[in-house]
Amino acid sequence: MTTAQVPASNRATDLGPGRPLDLPNIRLAPKVLLHDHLDGGLRPSTVLELARETGYGELPADDPDELAEWFRDAADSGSLERYLETFAHTVAVMQTPAALTRVARECVEDLAADGVVYAEVRYAPEQHLEQGLTLDEVVQAVLDGFAAGEREAAEAGRPIIVRCLVTAMRHAARSREIAELAVRFRDAGVAGFDIAGAEAGNPPTRHLDAFEFMRANNAPFTIHAGEAFGLPSIHEAIAFCGTDRLGHGVRVIDDIVLPPGADLTAESFTGAELGQVADIVRDKRIPLELCPSSNVQTGAVASMADHPFNVLARLRFRVTVNTDNRLMSDTTMSKEFLRLAEQFGYGWADFERFTVNAMKSAFIHFDERLALIDDVIKPGYAVLLG
Repeated sequence: MTTAQVPASNRATDLGPGRPLDLPNIRLAPKVLLHDHLDGGLRPSTVLELARETGYGELPADDPDELAEWFRDAADSGSLERYLETFAHTVAVMQTPAALTRVARECVEDLAADGVVYAEVRYAPEQHLEQGLTLDEVVQAVLDGFAAGEREAAEAGRPIIVRCLVTAMRHAARSREIAELAVRFRDAGVAGFDIAGAEAGNPPTRHLDAFEFMRANNAPFTIHAGEAFGLPSIHEAIAFCGTDRLGHGVRVIDDIVLPPGADLTAESFTGAELGQVADIVRDKRIPLELCPSSNVQTGAVASMADHPFNVLARLRFRVTVNTDNRLMSDTTMSKEFLRLAEQFGYGWADFERFTVNAMKSAFIHFDERLALIDDVIKPGYAVLLG
């Protein structure tokens, strides 16, 4: 136990020095998003239109605003399992190439409009086969949508790079097949592999053959772990599976003993004691894909005030800010930044660090990461800092 290639003329360069940290200015700041689910970020209007086109009649509302409210309220259950039930509706309308391409294109447009300059968006191809598509056809349709979205965003003066992670469902038995899919499309826009779904009863070690295949092919992967199940999930993901990042990983806090009476909004946690799992996560700089609003909704933490984000950030874990599911959490990267600023008093320098953390942790080549850090992220925040 221890004690402890986007043009530089982008968004934030339009700001004057020392702007206040409010939502309009946060939207202009360059951001990097590593944990966002394609089927969790649809526009409510798109869900309704696709449902009409496909004949899907199970939606709980027929008005975009009412539907958005239903998704938010239904997801706000305090249970990961009940939270995941909301995806039945979005997945149901994403079963054709045209629907997948449209959803992917709009995803890129929405992220670019929010100031995101690099994103990795994940989805489970195995969930989009109900109308006869093959896994390869699903991936190609999504990649086509991402490419179209990137072109439109660039034309609108909001350039963005988007890569995808293909996800295997941890309760199913197709993870090796999905890992092979990730490697097959690695040079076409698929950046890596992931497993997701209910953690309890579905440990990551059930999918060792998929992770071994990824390592054998020098391909990166992340694992949803430490969201609902706690330290054992994190330990398995690191020690047995060899994950490159932790999807959420928020329960690593369970292996940290804080000084008595510690204030979670403090700027220092001198005297905090880290256990072996927390030590290895920090020592190896394993990125934590933290999703503050979602973590509250699923019951991973009790409230934003109880979120360990600040503890982990101040103890110099490699924390990153993410949305998880923008529709279900009624959120954006800008809203997540604002919520963290309001809760923990962060300033522009803090968000620059979190953004650089995320860019360092992206599943693209070093020179590409460095170019975005040096040419886009740091210049953007330099203007904001004044």
